[in-house]
Amino acid sequence: MPLLVIGSVALDSVHTPRDVREDVLGGSAVYFSYAASFFTSVRLVGVVGEDWPEEHTLFLRSRRIDTRGLQVVPGGKTFRWRGRYETNMNDRETLEVHLNVLGDFDPVLPEDFKRCPYVFLANGSPQAQLKVLDQLTGPRLVVADTMDLWIRNNHDELMQLFRRIEGLVLNDSEAMLLTGDENLVRAGQRIRELGPKFVVIKKGEHGAMFFSQHETYVLPAYPTERVIDPTGAGDSFAGGMMGYLSEANNFDPPTLKRAMAYGILVASFNVEDFSLERLKEITREDLEFRLRQYQRMLSF
Repeated sequence: MPLLVIGSVALDSVHTPRDVREDVLGGSAVYFSYAASFFTSVRLVGVVGEDWPEEHTLFLRSRRIDTRGLQVVPGGKTFRWRGRYETNMNDRETLEVHLNVLGDFDPVLPEDFKRCPYVFLANGSPQAQLKVLDQLTGPRLVVADTMDLWIRNNHDELMQLFRRIEGLVLNDSEAMLLTGDENLVRAGQRIRELGPKFVVIKKGEHGAMFFSQHETYVLPAYPTERVIDPTGAGDSFAGGMMGYLSEANNFDPPTLKRAMAYGILVASFNVEDFSLERLKEITREDLEFRLRQYQRMLSF
């Protein structure tokens, strides 16, 4: 089934202890779309400026990613982010953020995009996410992401959003900020009580936690020694998870658990190089091989 994503499309500059990359392909919708394309076709909605390289659009199209929803603003500049990772690769400092055209992004969906049964609202303002929801026609599953900026500054709109979605994905620090509770088990259940039917809390190198009315569980990260660039790992996780749900056309408990495993595995490949470079090298067969290793790792 087709999968719709709305989010940022960016040019990133990344500093790590090993190397530096300037103006590489990035953004939440980009990482999500590529990860999901291992499983299903993707329809992307975002905005870029006139400085956006056309080669990036052609590259995305080569991956079953429909870019008709990618708005190009004449004379505008694409969203840019610059960040630096510390030696442990967990701590990150944002050096520069230039919202540019993303700051005024007013998402308008092509007509056929409005009928997508599976929808992911990647990290963005709750106002823009709500506007997208108003344009949709009977989706089966809507999952959203958020961040600390919106939790602090747009709490009321965020609460409106939570009442209209089935699933929420956020990281551990965001979950604690949202609830004021440092116990992630309690925090996950409290967030679910705000509206979402299920909540996924990402824990970086420690995997992810899942919360629903009937289930709570933790899946560990896949142990990879080669951590080159963690940028986009969370979005790749969400893309792998939602891509598999869309492919399966189901989100019952067993399917959700397997989808989370695929998300963890796509993210484990993503961190092994800058931007999408590592994901470009792998196939669905590589994911299946790593899934079998992961299943053996979890059996005892």
